[in-house]
Amino acid sequence: MHKILNNIGKLVFGRGSVHQLSSMIDPIREKNNGKFVFIVDHFFKSSSLVGDLKLKPEDVLYFEDCDVHEPTTEQIDRLRDDILLNHGLPSGVVGVGGGSIMDIAKALSLMLTTEGPSSDYQGLNLIKKPGVFHLGIPTISGTGAECSTTAVLTGPVKKLGLKCEWTVFDQIILDPSLTHSVPRNHWFYTGMDTYIHCIESETGIHNNAFSRAYGEESLKLCREVFIGPNSGQNEENDDKLMIASLFGGLSLTYSEVGVCHALSYGLSKILGYRHGYANCIAFNHLHDYYGDAVLEFKQMLAHHSIDLPQNLSSGWTDDQISAMAQVSWNLPHMWIHALGHDWESKISLKDMEGLFRRL
Repeated sequence: MHKILNNIGKLVFGRGSVHQLSSMIDPIREKNNGKFVFIVDHFFKSSSLVGDLKLKPEDVLYFEDCDVHEPTTEQIDRLRDDILLNHGLPSGVVGVGGGSIMDIAKALSLMLTTEGPSSDYQGLNLIKKPGVFHLGIPTISGTGAECSTTAVLTGPVKKLGLKCEWTVFDQIILDPSLTHSVPRNHWFYTGMDTYIHCIESETGIHNNAFSRAYGEESLKLCREVFIGPNSGQNEENDDKLMIASLFGGLSLTYSEVGVCHALSYGLSKILGYRHGYANCIAFNHLHDYYGDAVLEFKQMLAHHSIDLPQNLSSGWTDDQISAMAQVSWNLPHMWIHALGHDWESKISLKDMEGLFRRL
C-alpha cells in the first residue's frame, strides 16, 4: 500500500503557544482580502481565549455549537455562502475547539473555493483544487482531526469525510493549557478515540512500519495517561495526551480504522451519538475483534469510574438498527482493513445488525 501523505506545514507545541497565532497568520494576510475567518466552539464565547486570539477589526468570528450534532454538510454550505456573500474570499480560516470544529474549519477552507453543495464531495479526491489557508487549534485531545486528511461531515444520505490532499491543516498550534477545562467524561471518551485509532490501525491489513511507529508511541502515552501511576487529568498528562492524539491521527492516516469506527458512524448518523462516545459504546463489545485491547479498555473504564451504558439496543427499533447497519455497510474501506478484500464473504448486513444488537 502506498499513500501520498500531505503533512502539516508548520506545528507549534507548548503551553502558551496560542500566543504565537498572530505571527503565524499575519504573513498570510497578503493573500485574498486580508481577512481571517475564526470558527470557535461556542463553549469559549465568554472565555478569555477569544482575546488571546487577537482578531483584527476586519476579521470574522463565528461561534459554532457542536453539542447538539456533529458537523453537517448543510452547516458548511451555510457558513460558506454567508462568508462569500458578506465578506468575500478570506485569506484563511482558523478553527479553535474540538474535533468537530477542526472538521468544520478544514471543510470550510475547501468549500470556499469549490462550487456546489458539500454533500457532492463526501468521498475520496472529489475536490479538485486547494482551499484557502487553514490553521487548527485543538482544545481537546483525542480525535486526531488536527492532523488527519479527512473532514468528517454528516450529509443527507451518509456520514463521510471530504478527503483529499488539501484537507490537512497548513499549520497547527498544540497548546495543552487549552485542554484543562474539559469535563472528565468528555476527556475520557475523546481520549479513547485515540486509543481506538491505534488499536484499529495496527490490527488490519493496511498496518505498516509508518503507522505502527506512530501508533505504538501513541498507545504508550495513552496507557500512561489512563492507567499509569500518575494517571488522570493533570498538566503532565494533558501534554502527553495532546501528542498521543497527534500520533494516533498520523497512524490512522497512513493505515485505516476498522469495525469499531464503522459501527460508530452508524450510531452517529442515525442516533446522533457523539463520535468518541459512540466509539466507546461499540468498542466495549468487540472482544472477538480486538481481544486484549478491549479488556484493557474495560480496565481504563473502571480506573476512571466511567459508567458506560449497557443494553442500549433494547430501546432501538428494528428500522433504526437496520439503518445503522446500512450506514456501516457503506464504509467498505474500513471493512477491507479489518477483514480483508473479501470482507463481504465474511460478514453480511444481517451480521452487522447483530453487532448493533450487542450494544
